[in-house]
Amino acid sequence: MRRRRGRAAGDDFAATVRRHHPEGVDGLVDAAVLDAAVLPAVKDGGTVVTVRGYRGDGTGRVRVAPIFVRDYVEAAAELDRLAELAGAERLTVRVAGELPASRAADAHHSLERHGVRGRFVLRFG
Repeated sequence: MRRRRGRAAGDDFAATVRRHHPEGVDGLVDAAVLDAAVLPAVKDGGTVVTVRGYRGDGTGRVRVAPIFVRDYVEAAAELDRLAELAGAERLTVRVAGELPASRAADAHHSLERHGVRGRFVLRFG
């Protein structure tokens, strides 16, 4: 993880969430792969969905539900539902940038360097 001003990039994530939601949030999706750093942002009994297999710290305070993105590549109904939620602004999507599909390798290299906030949208056609 890239360092900023002596801290890891996700170190203040939970504190920032708690400033806006002092009781914590009911749940969240950890697409930034912050793992244990997101757990304090969630209220007792809440759920964290992780996208790279993190299973939690074992405290049992929050439920950790690991999923693997590759399992949903052909799950059209589920992906359509996510698009609906994002379109209705019920799901916040952080976009780092848009690129033509021909520059997919550039997007991948940017993500490898870490510190990118969000994901790249590839335009086809």
